[in-house]
Amino acid sequence: MEQVTIYGRSSCGFCVQARHLCEARNIPYVWVDMIEKGMSKQDIADKIGRPVYTVPQILVGSQYVGGFDQFYAYVRDHQAELAR
Repeated sequence: MEQVTIYGRSSCGFCVQARHLCEARNIPYVWVDMIEKGMSKQDIADKIGRPVYTVPQILVGSQYVGGFDQFYAYVRDHQAELAR
């Protein structure tokens, strides 16, 4: 699986779950802490090309996946790819 980028906040439970999912499945990821980087939801919206209302916002490679629920489903649907 391509590298995952997670935009989120350390105080967000779903953001933490997304990171743990990557670690548990050995998926390479980059964590972008919005607070640490001084980023707003609008900054992320500008990067992904759609409005942002919640975090995390997750990309696999350059493909936008969505929030944690969508990412979990994506990982589940790509398990065979992860097993390689």
